[in-house]
Amino acid sequence: MDGRENGLLIPAAVLGGCVLLGLVFGGWTLGSQIKETKLADRYVTVKGLVERTVKSDSAIWPVTFKETGNDLQQVYAKSEEDRAAVLRFFTAQGITQQEISVGQIQVTDKQANEYGGNNQGGLRYIVQQTVTVNSNDVDKIAKAGQKTAQLLQAGIIIVGGYGQGIRYVFNGLNALKPDMITEATRNARAAADRFAADSGSQVGSIRSANQGVFSISAADAGSGVGPGEEGGGGGPSPDASMMKKVRVVSTVDYYLVK
Repeated sequence: MDGRENGLLIPAAVLGGCVLLGLVFGGWTLGSQIKETKLADRYVTVKGLVERTVKSDSAIWPVTFKETGNDLQQVYAKSEEDRAAVLRFFTAQGITQQEISVGQIQVTDKQANEYGGNNQGGLRYIVQQTVTVNSNDVDKIAKAGQKTAQLLQAGIIIVGGYGQGIRYVFNGLNALKPDMITEATRNARAAADRFAADSGSQVGSIRSANQGVFSISAADAGSGVGPGEEGGGGGPSPDASMMKKVRVVSTVDYYLVK
């Protein structure tokens, strides 16, 4: 074999080696991609539910009262008497001055109202005040709330409607979140393990996870409360209940492997 033939064989051998290495690498890459595709197609979505029953740690109680009449001075004087009576009532229930705030007086003149000028024979002035209690002693406020009939018996007209009545608030949610999220994730993993056992698979790594939305409802509300919803099931308002139910549902996707 002469030098010219050797010169042709060497480049051919190099080219063949490169082609072989390319085929090997391409096969390995394709196999890896197929494996990853199969793995990505095999996963299970599970949910972990955790609930806690807690007691409210603060109470807000606005008491709104009003007086009406045609003599503004007399109506105002009667409203001030009502305010003094409400404050005496709160003091008698052990509520301190630091827990009480008095709102601004609201005066309505019906004759000055564009839509009320034709209301002949009605009382002209309405004077309304609100005294609000804000306390961390929820038991004390709940007990006092059972005695509001004493104000009615004293002739004080309590205004009802939205925002009235005692509102109970739970402020300790941030302290509960870490443990509840951990337990919800653990419950989700247990559900994934049960599914995998039934399907002849094993649970792999986490594909994706959503810690869920915390919700607070009345403890005695219906069980049909979804994540992020409050109340539900036609049950009582969360604000009206001293005992609360804190709820979170975590959603986790786990890969399944053979």
